[in-house]
Amino acid sequence: MNASLTIAKRDFAGYFNTPWGHAVIAAILLVDGLLFNAYALGNSAKYSTDVLNEFFYFSAGTTMIASVILTMRLFAEEKSEGTLLVLDTSPVTDAQIVWGKFLAGFGVIALLTLLTVYMPALIFVNGKVSLGQIAAGYIGLLALGGATVAIGVWSSSLTPNQYVAGAVGGIVVVLFLLAWMLARIADPPFEAVLSYSALYDRHYQPFSKGEINTESLIFFASMTGLFLLFSTRNLAGRRWK
Repeated sequence: MNASLTIAKRDFAGYFNTPWGHAVIAAILLVDGLLFNAYALGNSAKYSTDVLNEFFYFSAGTTMIASVILTMRLFAEEKSEGTLLVLDTSPVTDAQIVWGKFLAGFGVIALLTLLTVYMPALIFVNGKVSLGQIAAGYIGLLALGGATVAIGVWSSSLTPNQYVAGAVGGIVVVLFLLAWMLARIADPPFEAVLSYSALYDRHYQPFSKGEINTESLIFFASMTGLFLLFSTRNLAGRRWK
């Protein structure tokens, strides 16, 4: 675990040693703020809970986009520059490397999520919402972010080209988002499988409404673990090439 934390600290700091991390976080916060003001707050009167629901709706999209963008360099850049060889020759396991990369990416997503807290706080200026609903929404947002970061780590482990990694990660995330649409036209038992696999519709929406869904937390944790396992297998296979 110490090795994973060391890798995580190095990669987390790496996001802010170049303009890359700053630019992505600034851009996502800008988009989040614009969407919140233009659509969530808007010009018409709304219930405070509706404003909060819309905030978490838009935040889900920007969080998934940020996760893919921020993770596409984790392995791909090191592969292209040859610095991954240093980790290969170090006394660390493939799983420790993958977990370290994941923790770095998730740490940035958690920081980005924390920086959006001022938006729900603005609701209290003219309205009132439950702190429990805000907390539940953020738990769901972090769970969703963890799953999409894991997908990004996996896609980055596939190729030395970070743009290809980003494209693959984005496609996989979109497929999991559209699974609920495919479930509508699929026959049993595929309909149930596709419905359960959907990232947003079934698993994320309850959180934005203030419900902490244990089944959904298990789903997000399982998806995170599965894609991190895939990433570990990719690294293990590359060692034997």
